[in-house]
Formats: sequence, structure tokens, C-alpha cells
Amino acid sequence: MFPTLFPYGVGGFEDPGRPVKLAFQTQAEYYLDLDDRCFRYHQYYIFVALNILQRRSSHLHTYLTVKRQNFDSVARRLVALSPDLIKSVADHIENEGKMEELSEQQQEVVELLNRVNTIASYIPGSQAAKIQDRNKIRSFMGLFGLPAIFFTMNTNAAHSPLFQVFFGDRSIDLSERFPELVSASERAMRLAKDPVAAADFFHFCVVTFFEYMLGWDFKNHRSNSEGGILGKLRAFFGTCE
Repeated sequence: MFPTLFPYGVGGFEDPGRPVKLAFQTQAEYYLDLDDRCFRYHQYYIFVALNILQRRSSHLHTYLTVKRQNFDSVARRLVALSPDLIKSVADHIENEGKMEELSEQQQEVVELLNRVNTIASYIPGSQAAKIQDRNKIRSFMGLFGLPAIFFTMNTNAAHSPLFQVFFGDRSIDLSERFPELVSASERAMRLAKDPVAAADFFHFCVVTFFEYMLGWDFKNHRSNSEGGILGKLRAFFGTCE
């Protein structure tokens, strides 16, 4: 699939001849951290790898739930449906067709969909994953009480000298108060070219803020002895949009 990334045909994913088995996600992430940045600069590699991971998660970790009183009837009707019928409804919805145009059998599929909930908490970005995060927040609140403060971190990689360093610009002098940066258009192109550096920059900013401003010890998973600008933290919870 990627002859420019694997010119000799070796080093691919899930090679049965590899002595030590390597998970697909681990290998994909490892390639993004190589000194040779050809993988992170590739136009399609990141998207294809992510798509494969999401599809695998959806196939292996997706479950159907239904109310107890409807279980027997829904189970019988689901078994009676053919894959071709379900696919025809999916294609009709994807093409933004009207519900009135569906046949009686196709409308039965839609009715069953309304009675069945899809649980896919292992898929990042799915509705079930968001519900799982919400439940975790409620558990935190039950143990630690209501949060004392809410805040949003909006790191701006395009205008940050730190991101230019993560990108690999060795001309940036961080000892200066206002380092000289390249033009705004060039910074925007760098951000689009290397999303991995942008993710590393965001992670660095969040970890540094909690460690040095709020006094959180990530190694021991608790506040340090001195605390931070808000005192000593008992716990925190954060998500990425």
C-alpha cells in the first residue's frame, strides 16, 4: 500500500515471520516517532492507520443492548433480517433518502434500530465513549465531591515557539523572550504538515501546566508536597475534544 514507506517490502504490519509479535497500534505509533519523519509527513498513512484501528474496534468491541421487555421480540426479528435488507436500508440512509420511500420490510429495520442501542465505548470519539467519560466524571464526583474549578486549555501551536522546536526548527532560541519566528503562512503549513508534532506540543503543554502550575506529580499520581497555585489537588479529570 505504501511503496515509498516500505521500499524493500519489509517492516510491514503483523508480519507472521516476525519472531516477536507486535500489535498493529504499537507499530503504527512507533513509526510516527522515528527520527526519519517520512511516516508523519505522509499524506495518507496516519488516516489509513487510524481508519483500520477504528474499524477493528467497531468490529470487535461493539455490542447491542435492548430493554428487557423487548428482548425476545427484538431477538426474533433481528434473526429474521437478511444482511442484504439491512445494507439496502443503510445505503438509503447514507444517500439521504426519505423514510416514506422505504418498503414495509425496510421500515421494520428502522423500527428495530430505534429499539436497539449500540454500545461502542472502546472506539475513540464514539457516542458511547463520551457516555463512558461522563460516567467516570460522575464517579469522581461521588468520591471527591463537586469539582472546585472548570477550565479549558486552548494551546495555539501555530503561534508558539515551542511548536516550532517540536517541528524541528533549530533556529528558535527559547532563551529569548520573543524568539523570531517564520511567517504566519509558513507556521500554518508546518502545523498541517506535522500533526504528530502538534499532538506532542499539546500533550507537553498540558502535562507541564499540571506539573509546575498545579503541583501534580504524574509519577506518583498525586499532588506533590508543595502543591500548586490552587493548593494541593486531590484529583482531576480531563478530556480532549
